[in-house]
Amino acid sequence: MVNVYASAGESGSSEQRDAGAGQPAAMTTIDCPDVGDELREVPQTARQEVDNRLAGLDSQITEAYAQLAERQQAGEDPAELLGPLEQQRRESIGGIVAAIEENGARAPENLDSLAPCTLRAADEDGRPEGQEGDGGQEPGEDGQNQDSQDPDDQDQDGQDQGGQGDQGGQGGQGGQAGNGPVDDDFVDIRTVEPNVNLPREQQGASRGTFTTDCGTNENGNRNPDNVIAAPGVSNGAHHMHDYVGNQANDAFAGDEDLANGDTSCRDQGDRSTYYWPVLRVQNGQDEEDAGADGGGNDQNVGEIQTPVEVSLKFEGSPVGEVTAMPRFLRVITGDAKAFTNGDANANASWSCTGFEDRQLADKYPLCPDGSDVVRSFRFQSCWDGQNTDSANHRTHVAFTDEQGRCPQGFQAVPQLVQRIVYDVAPERNFAVDSSPEQLHKPITDHGDFINVFDEELMDRMVRCINSGDRCT
Repeated sequence: MVNVYASAGESGSSEQRDAGAGQPAAMTTIDCPDVGDELREVPQTARQEVDNRLAGLDSQITEAYAQLAERQQAGEDPAELLGPLEQQRRESIGGIVAAIEENGARAPENLDSLAPCTLRAADEDGRPEGQEGDGGQEPGEDGQNQDSQDPDDQDQDGQDQGGQGDQGGQGGQGGQAGNGPVDDDFVDIRTVEPNVNLPREQQGASRGTFTTDCGTNENGNRNPDNVIAAPGVSNGAHHMHDYVGNQANDAFAGDEDLANGDTSCRDQGDRSTYYWPVLRVQNGQDEEDAGADGGGNDQNVGEIQTPVEVSLKFEGSPVGEVTAMPRFLRVITGDAKAFTNGDANANASWSCTGFEDRQLADKYPLCPDGSDVVRSFRFQSCWDGQNTDSANHRTHVAFTDEQGRCPQGFQAVPQLVQRIVYDVAPERNFAVDSSPEQLHKPITDHGDFINVFDEELMDRMVRCINSGDRCT
């Protein structure tokens, strides 16, 4: 599972499929509309069946992508695989509709129209034609999609920037797994103009912070599950996650398991789970998962990098006080399928230490000597006041507007700001894990959080933030 992110807005018409025929060299991935994001109400009694069906849709895309690669290598028309894939998707979508309606709810109309998929060129920018991003990012992160490139593709500080010299050039498929990254996914951070603009704090703003120390996953707690988006489904993510905080986190962990789980956090009152896709360097070094789901089986290869620093900080609201987050609140930020879905829900931010006033959404940064790669996320900081999750795992939380105000009906809660630092060489051979068809694009970066603070520690967090203190 789970296509729980923004719909690509494309129905995959026969005209689009025909346009791909005869152009196998330019068509390098599979673009399927997002079914999960259309599900606003799913009865609790139907959730597991729907989750399983959504997981099946993702597996179908993964299998079709493998066939696509085989067809391209053999010089065959890749468009021929779209018909069987569409039929598989119609059956799965029909099962979703039946599960919802058999349990007393009404399924979205025309869900079946999302069955067809299209072929997609690898050098497209992540925004389907006619789709404009709706913000999808916390204020201060606008304008991060930079088109700047390393001038004249020169070596940086005397180092070879070619990385994988056989990647086939910009826009082509590359990397050891054949599905990225490619040269064009990278940019010299020194060519990017400063672009961070956070909301101005107003009178009554909650200026404090609360920082929790949960380590850097030194113990290598990883799996390819996603307990938020794909509960009860093994390999629901089709890529490997790093976990810090709660150590009981896998696809089958319920609230009780998380409440009783061990934690890597220094303060044992924080049993929250924090996770994100691993970062790998494609240097020919195989990990233990080279023949396993989430790893080599899903075309994620290379040496997994353990962060040199992980910062988990909760901040306040620029316009007023915050209220406590409910226990077991689940939040996904960013979009694991943003390359095919478009950037409506994308929230990737890439930079380098010493250059963090320059943030990139759709490029990996090449950092100069003495500077490390930084991934950062500002999570949604508005809660609907009722639900700890929603059918598409998004609508129960929201971002603020440009002034820092929550939408009507939502209340401000502490905002998780997650910062992950890596010591990697400035070569074009590192990338986040992704589902195979997402081609390891930097815009697909995302983070996940489940609040398992105990009541006493959560109350302390809120007091610190509202009073302007800096607490740990």
